[in-house]
Amino acid sequence: MPKTVQWVVKLFFIFLLVFTMFRLSTFLAFKPANISFKEVSPSFCMGIRFDVRWICILLMPIVLLSFIPRISPYSSIVSRRIWVTYLAATTFMLMFFFGADYGHFAYVSTRLNASALNFAEDAKISFEMLWQSYPLFWMVLALIAVVCLFYWLYKKTHQRVETINTNVGIDYKRGWYGLIVLLMVVGIYGSISSKPLQWTDAFRYKDNFKSYLALNPLENFFTTLRFRTPEKDRSTIKKSYSAIADFLQLDSSSIKNQSLERWGYPNSHALESRPNIVLVICESFSMYKSSMSGNPLNATPFFNQLSKEGVFFNRCFTPHFATARGVFAILTGIPDVQLSKFSSRNEEAIQQHTIINNFEDYSRMYFIGGSSEFNNYRGLLNNIKGVRIYEEGMYTAPKVNVWGISDKDLFLESNKVLASQTRPFFAVVQTADNHRPYTIPEADSDFKKKDINKDTLAKYGFSSIEEYNGFAYSDYAFKTFMDAARKEKYFTNTIFVFVGDHGVEGNAKAMYPDAWTGNRLSDEHVPLLFYAPSLLEAKQYNKVVSQIDVLPTIAGMLHQPYLNTTLGRDVLSPSAKGNGAFVIHHDEGKIGWLTDSFYFVKNIRFEQEQLLPVLSNKPYWTAAEEAAIKKKASAFTTAFYETAKWLLLNNKEK
Repeated sequence: MPKTVQWVVKLFFIFLLVFTMFRLSTFLAFKPANISFKEVSPSFCMGIRFDVRWICILLMPIVLLSFIPRISPYSSIVSRRIWVTYLAATTFMLMFFFGADYGHFAYVSTRLNASALNFAEDAKISFEMLWQSYPLFWMVLALIAVVCLFYWLYKKTHQRVETINTNVGIDYKRGWYGLIVLLMVVGIYGSISSKPLQWTDAFRYKDNFKSYLALNPLENFFTTLRFRTPEKDRSTIKKSYSAIADFLQLDSSSIKNQSLERWGYPNSHALESRPNIVLVICESFSMYKSSMSGNPLNATPFFNQLSKEGVFFNRCFTPHFATARGVFAILTGIPDVQLSKFSSRNEEAIQQHTIINNFEDYSRMYFIGGSSEFNNYRGLLNNIKGVRIYEEGMYTAPKVNVWGISDKDLFLESNKVLASQTRPFFAVVQTADNHRPYTIPEADSDFKKKDINKDTLAKYGFSSIEEYNGFAYSDYAFKTFMDAARKEKYFTNTIFVFVGDHGVEGNAKAMYPDAWTGNRLSDEHVPLLFYAPSLLEAKQYNKVVSQIDVLPTIAGMLHQPYLNTTLGRDVLSPSAKGNGAFVIHHDEGKIGWLTDSFYFVKNIRFEQEQLLPVLSNKPYWTAAEEAAIKKKASAFTTAFYETAKWLLLNNKEK
């Protein structure tokens, strides 16, 4: 056997060991409490097939180019150095993917996928966030050290093969290389049957953790790249239209034209004072971490009091996780269901109709502490006619971290602008401090940090004391804003709207039934508050509403007509029926429908449906009732998802 082939065989098993050890560490670090190694052994077996595929892809160049003798790793010292360097570079890429995958799993409980490119598109800001949040220097240094170790290992194995064959004459025979290439082709194909190994094969276990364990980050990342392109099939909405039309209570004219367009008109409760609107999009404002949920750590006492004085929805859900998706859903009324890519970054989906344009003779402003270029917010905001964007570089307050000026300073700067307005305005303020690196400016010495032990923090949903204090600092910033606004003339005729851009996954069991934690509803559960003590009577609502309902509900409060073309509804309308919210977990491939009493969830990649109670941990339905509910909810959830996909490309301003 040629020395090159001997070396490649040794390299194959080295790589296989590395891949297996990484899979084992992933299992040990992230396994659910109720799962054993025996249960995931099929995932490990499937994982070996995926690993073999990628190992063969990585080693194939060595074998193929060795068909030319002078390029073989054993033809010269120069060739050896080139191939060992190639392997070291390959190892750097692998370790980078493995490390990124590990971090991705720790952060959002899914394997690394093409969604990560959303952050690569804002590489500078993303890098600054990582640099300010993690010991990136030491992590990179460790990575380089590991690669150097493997460089030494590859060199030693090369020398070992050379040593054991010193006194053996080996003829150069291309047949050996042909055999290895053939075996590698089979390994890449991944099967001895007519059907090759496919990404979807990992989902045969009908369990996300088992499926993710079977995959490796390379397979998952490169396969999900194709999900970044929106689908354009109109037939899906035709199948879905009837169910959606009934939910939105469309009139006969809209139904006849197979359209979602409908005009909203003032009702008897509409305000004729042409109130100003200040819509605050609150970063990572998880309901279960807040005081409004009854969380005894009481991180948001001010907002809790505010919620008692306004129109408060304690069961509002965002359709998804991620700030860019939340901002998109709020401004357009469409859940951002595009897989692996933010629609704000998608040129085909960026042009959207927004109800804000129906606020006639209103000044329109958008305040963000950092750059509006991040996640292409500016491209999305361009849909708002005449909008003035205030961002980093336009404020007198200093920049405190990658997200720009502090939330407190952002509110104070915004308040100065709003106080100077001479006509009604619609202003959006997007906060950012309740996010890594959780910077609290030294200048805000009146904000008092707390020190709480880790066990107590974990029990009530916080991952660290930094996260807790960051959450509490948001409450401090809200109070600073409202105290300043109350001193201005615009305050008495202004509706302040607060809504979370998304929640954060975590342990919510101390406050809510198990479905919130086990099925990640904590990712989407956020407060929604309409606050205007001079205009709105305080009221608390327990019904389920959605983030996409925010703009239609605001518009319904004013004495003016508005055009609604999407899936959001005025949840304060007396005629509204059927409370509910659509939810999607993109990376897991789960879509669901949440009502006042249950959460239905299904997977779009394999056949799996669940019906879960949300008022307690015990189902209230019989087996027959469960089957009926699932059947109806499954059809409606799919209809909502397919309609949202279609709307991403068909909701342009006319």
